[in-house]
Amino acid sequence: MLEYAEPMLSFRRGVSGVLCAVGLLLSGACAARSPQPTTVQAPQQVVAPEPAPAPAVPDSVQELIALSEQHFQAGERELSEGHLDAATAEFDRAVDVLLESPGGARSDPQLSAHYDRLIERISGHELTALAQADGFAEKAPEPASIDDLLTIATFERPTPTPETERTVADDLQAVVHDIEIPQNARVLAYVELFTGRLKGYLEEGLSRGARYLPMIQEVFRAEGVPLDLAYVPLIESAFKPNALSRAKAKGMWQFMRGTALENGLRHDWYIDERADPEKATRAAAKYLKTLYSMFGDWHLALASYNGGPGRVQRAMRRSGRDDFWKLSATSRYLPRETRDYVPLILAAVIIARSPAQYEMEVTPIEVPLFETVTVAGAVDIRRVAEWAGASVQNIQDLNPELRRWTTPIRATEYELKVPMGAAEVINTRLTERGGNDLAPLSHYSVKKNETLPSIAKKLGVSRSDLAEANYLSTKSKLRTGQQLIIPRAPTLLAARTETVGQSADAVPATATRRVETADDDPPARTTTTHRVARGETLSLIAKLYGTTVAQIKELNSLRNNIIHVGQRLIVERLSSLATN
Repeated sequence: MLEYAEPMLSFRRGVSGVLCAVGLLLSGACAARSPQPTTVQAPQQVVAPEPAPAPAVPDSVQELIALSEQHFQAGERELSEGHLDAATAEFDRAVDVLLESPGGARSDPQLSAHYDRLIERISGHELTALAQADGFAEKAPEPASIDDLLTIATFERPTPTPETERTVADDLQAVVHDIEIPQNARVLAYVELFTGRLKGYLEEGLSRGARYLPMIQEVFRAEGVPLDLAYVPLIESAFKPNALSRAKAKGMWQFMRGTALENGLRHDWYIDERADPEKATRAAAKYLKTLYSMFGDWHLALASYNGGPGRVQRAMRRSGRDDFWKLSATSRYLPRETRDYVPLILAAVIIARSPAQYEMEVTPIEVPLFETVTVAGAVDIRRVAEWAGASVQNIQDLNPELRRWTTPIRATEYELKVPMGAAEVINTRLTERGGNDLAPLSHYSVKKNETLPSIAKKLGVSRSDLAEANYLSTKSKLRTGQQLIIPRAPTLLAARTETVGQSADAVPATATRRVETADDDPPARTTTTHRVARGETLSLIAKLYGTTVAQIKELNSLRNNIIHVGQRLIVERLSSLATN
């Protein structure tokens, strides 16, 4: 707080006094207000000269509002990049500009209205952060292309033109493929589709895939897998590491969880290696080799990659056929999706090997340079992004295997990829923090007779989430004193308070975060997120946390008492329910 030689001007001494005081803060000077002297010349009549035009008094209230808004907008920009500390600092400053002004934020109607609106907007950002970015929220996947492609292939199979037939025939003679590609009507129909309606899709996929193809080809070459199969992800995912199909297959190679685990990929609450391009590629090479060893034919191996080896084996036994094209000539043995999958792959391989021949415009996406830092335990990647001067999306793109906003809590030497040149500053920050406040996690000490279901209900988290976050099964027994990790929704943004009835003479109250409480204000309260379970009502939730329906509605801007299963609510709870 600034100290003045004279008492601070009060609002009762007039608006001009307040504006002058504010002007001192903003410009260091205030216009003099003493009257201009007159000149007397005897024996001439005393004449008062025309008063000089008074300098314009700056509209300090508007300047304060503009400066506050400037900081608020800067905070929004930082928040959009995932920079938590910088966003918090800017939001804090947007409020401080008003609170630290002479008379405080209530000294002028316009200032007061802006203050209320500012707090409302900052609180809105905070509620969004608490509900959607609590460090345990799984990052949103992208839809896998295979779902839409197979739907289109089912209903749209264009007749290949004579020109397409000639182009493919010439191409197959000129290019040596390491898997057999028949020039039949089904393959040609999909070449026609990819060079027509779906040309843009293939161009985009090939442009994205240029980043990964050298790595895939190197792995396949070392494992003895045909290099033509490096283009399987073009159909499966359009080379998107975070692609997720409707059947819950994940990654560029679209592994189901069970198959991924069988082929050496790790999957837990924090990590999903199906989304790591290189690790998933090595698993794909292993799996494709296994399928080929089972069938001795790459077409059947591809069919089983889509439909599963058991299904293809049953189809072969029922039909007595061991040739994919004969097996798929009828709908009796294989589902439509699997029958279309193989010719789709082969058509994509034909075009991908000679994109210029099919007038494809491929613009390789620049490969980002990176280095690695070794971290131990849970580290919030939003803070890493801020330290690196990068966006959270940049860090996520470099580390697609991370399911959450944190690195694994049990990792002792996790290799985190960061933008080139950022490793030194990140290592320095990690050392300075010393493991404190690096991720939005809290510990809960298990009480006597408590179980996972009872703790999950008390803390407002799902039983499965609580179990997986602690590497437990949902049926695990707990021991008294056991420490559990629980999600702690981080208070990322400032929401400052000032007593509405505060006089203009009063020194502005110390700004405090909305979710904090004074040590001497029993009972202490804190906030958490509660996911609505089936059968719950606002009244029931209020009783669970020792709060009121009205307070829950206010915190969540609810207009009525209607809530939905799975909805996340911000609620306050007594310290007896708070984490230890």
